[in-house]
Amino acid sequence: MFTYLLHKCFAVILRFIIGLGAKVSASPDEVRHIPSRDGRAIKVHLYQPSHPGPSPVLLNFHGSGFMLPLHGSDDEFCRRVSRETAYTVVDVPYRLAPEHPFPAALHDVEDAIQYVQSRSEEFDLTRLSLSGFSAGANLALAAASTVFPPDTFHSVVAFYPVTDLKSDPTLKSAPVAGGRVIPSWVGRLFNHSYLPAGFDKGDPRISPLFAPADRFPRRLAMITADGDSLALEAEALAEKVQAVEGRHVVIQRMKGCSHAWDKRTAPGTPQSHAKDQAYQVAVTLLNAT
Repeated sequence: MFTYLLHKCFAVILRFIIGLGAKVSASPDEVRHIPSRDGRAIKVHLYQPSHPGPSPVLLNFHGSGFMLPLHGSDDEFCRRVSRETAYTVVDVPYRLAPEHPFPAALHDVEDAIQYVQSRSEEFDLTRLSLSGFSAGANLALAAASTVFPPDTFHSVVAFYPVTDLKSDPTLKSAPVAGGRVIPSWVGRLFNHSYLPAGFDKGDPRISPLFAPADRFPRRLAMITADGDSLALEAEALAEKVQAVEGRHVVIQRMKGCSHAWDKRTAPGTPQSHAKDQAYQVAVTLLNAT
């Protein structure tokens, strides 16, 4: 109970600080409430393409450190995908720690995917894809490699994911010094809030780095940043998948960028150019046959 209260206080303070900095806003084409396994409704945002008929579908999962309510923060990315591909984008929130620790978030991800799979009249399920940012990318990678059968998904696009919760955050370093890395004590609190005692941190549902390489989809884009302490573990996962025959893997490390850099870029800056380049990697992969 003491540990939970500590994590709860940390979450409340951090959520308050984030809320003071900027309000998350999104302008989806549709808001839909889909059912969860426990009778709740999961409020998802849909971004529709201009093409008629059953469309390919991309389910996206926002960053959060597993505890921050940032659904809608990927609005720009979701809109771009819907405009430059034939995909409908379903932007999905999930339950947050410490109130809802593992596996609650992964269960919500699974429920959202199964909802889409049940609507073959609306979606082209031969091109069912996943994307995510940070903790959301962890969930996308975990779902693709452990929860669903191989070849369920056409593609996965992962932006600066945490892939290894087994390793101590204090031992992680960015490829290039000087970036705005996640402080090790923050990373440790995120991880401890998400994972109750008794779970194996090397479980592939928690740390996708340890999932068998041949369980991942045939198309994978891994976007990292040279100032991010999570970059090397994400690239290690991508290289492992790349070694499997028949896989198309894109590994793109963005120079002069740090974790979640794309959420705070000013127009005309190198970071804004990097964001455009990174989002184009996703669009190109999704458009690939």
